[in-house]
Amino acid sequence: MEALAARLSHLDSQAEGAIRVVAFYDTLMRRRVDLPALARASAGLAECVVGIRLHGTGEAIRMSPDGRRAAVPSAPASTKVPVTLDEEEIGGVWLERAGPPRQLDEVLLDRLAIAVAAVVERYGPARTTMADPALVELVISCDTEDAARARALRLLGFAAGLPVRVAAVRTRLPLDQVGSLICPARPVKAAPLADTGVILATTVDPARFPVGVRAGIGAAERPDRSWREACTALRFTSPREPVLRYGDLGALALLAEIPSGAARDNADVAAITRVARSAEDLETLDAYCTFGSLRRAADLLHLHHTSVARRVEQIGRALGIDLTTPAGLTRARVALTTWRLLDD
Repeated sequence: MEALAARLSHLDSQAEGAIRVVAFYDTLMRRRVDLPALARASAGLAECVVGIRLHGTGEAIRMSPDGRRAAVPSAPASTKVPVTLDEEEIGGVWLERAGPPRQLDEVLLDRLAIAVAAVVERYGPARTTMADPALVELVISCDTEDAARARALRLLGFAAGLPVRVAAVRTRLPLDQVGSLICPARPVKAAPLADTGVILATTVDPARFPVGVRAGIGAAERPDRSWREACTALRFTSPREPVLRYGDLGALALLAEIPSGAARDNADVAAITRVARSAEDLETLDAYCTFGSLRRAADLLHLHHTSVARRVEQIGRALGIDLTTPAGLTRARVALTTWRLLDD
């Protein structure tokens, strides 16, 4: 690499030095180097520690002039320059020079920043599951312009034209662990947003979500619409159905649009609220509404079907609904689902 440019200390003039620095980075880019190689070559040229950090990953790449990773802790930056891509700041580069800055330090960093932006645009950031929440929010926000959304997706490592699926997740497990499980071999990014985790992935396999995770999966192709759908599906999840696709809700998704005040005032929903004071009655009603069969509900509850029949009859009287008829069972299912949505 030293054959490509003279050491900065040996340059005869600032103009000649600037030309050599430009030529140095042009050669590196023709060789399609990655970020660590870019930092390593820059440290050799600058004769001091060089650092690169992308906002999307948060990881700092620091190389010393001997070509090795620089020791920690890092020294204060003597000179630094932001890295921009499509007029958006995506990171920064800096020098950790012990002495005063040299004449061409700013030129070197300017060219390094341009080279870093080119590497990110070509390859995307280093593979990592956790992502900058600000970038993820840009992707899923309905207020984001299409061009800004496309830039954010590119910075997150999603190639143009790839489908992006969105999942809304509630879990006590590390979010990156969940993301890696549901999409192990393809691009996936995750970030917390308020009390809900966001997972962006090229594919989402509902069967791969671990036990204890609640997740809603959007169906739309646009990430912002898919996020709204995923949040809606998440509201419909339950211990019996912890993972739901929005597309599987069908007309039930319309229940999420009912104002909470109107739902609470409904007689059937108010009756469910009273029945729910008994955990046993609520579990029985849920099992019966899920299967529509006394025997299958009894199997689930580990009870004799005659015992379940007596409970269902008592619950029906409390609700004022004949649960043995198709119409009554439909009313109970809708009321129970609407009541659950009130808690979200």
